[in-house]
Amino acid sequence: MAGRGYEPITVSRRIGAPAGEIFQLLADPGRHGDLDGSGMVQGVVSGSVVSGVGDVFVMKMYFDELGEYHMINHVVEYEPGRRIGWEPEAGRGHPNAEPGAERPARWGQRWSFELTPAGPGATVVTEIFDCSRVPEDQRVDIDNGKIWVESMHRTLEHLDRLCASQPGAAAAPG
Repeated sequence: MAGRGYEPITVSRRIGAPAGEIFQLLADPGRHGDLDGSGMVQGVVSGSVVSGVGDVFVMKMYFDELGEYHMINHVVEYEPGRRIGWEPEAGRGHPNAEPGAERPARWGQRWSFELTPAGPGATVVTEIFDCSRVPEDQRVDIDNGKIWVESMHRTLEHLDRLCASQPGAAAAPG
């Protein structure tokens, strides 16, 4: 249930690449380490290119307070060239995955990317962090998701650079 007045955190950037090309990068867990602006993604443990809702991929993560752990990502949104999103679940090495953990392993956060065509060879990419289904006291711990804003900006910067360096990438008009 969404909290009163809660709005998901969104960060957008115009990227000089077609939506289909950008979507391919976002749908490939093997590229997430290249995209990650938080510095937490260490690599893919399992899972291949996402092909639809219900797919699952596992990422190796690192956070100073937790050390190394895994996150199990459940794909919950999938519209090729338009939108992709997943809900993380704590995996091996994460304290929420341990029996008797204080919080459930899957606590209602969702990461999504929305792609909107923006002229020839350009797309506005919006990264969305939605923690509306997270209990209010836990949302307070993460400042309603605002702790991720700078990382989200960096992720979109990384995505922009990756698209610009792809073979056949053409500079889009500014």
